[in-house]
Amino acid sequence: MNRVRKRDVMRSELIGLEVEVRSSGQGVFTGTVVDETKNTFTIRREGREVMVPKDRNEFQFTYQGEKVLLQGSEIQFRPEDRIKKIR
Repeated sequence: MNRVRKRDVMRSELIGLEVEVRSSGQGVFTGTVVDETKNTFTIRREGREVMVPKDRNEFQFTYQGEKVLLQGSEIQFRPEDRIKKIR
């Protein structure tokens, strides 16, 4: 399997991906991204939805079967802008 590059994940649609949130005020937890804005992710975990700020957090996404760690500050764009800006 080819290694997934970080920027490939950053240019991709993140809604629907499994994610582990680290450094959150809510501790480390996993869930599925159900919505994204410039500054937040909404993540479904344990049957409820939690809004998590992108800044001050790390996110480990499962993308094409591989784990990729991103800093929230690296992806703090509106989804449509993030996909265009990341080269």
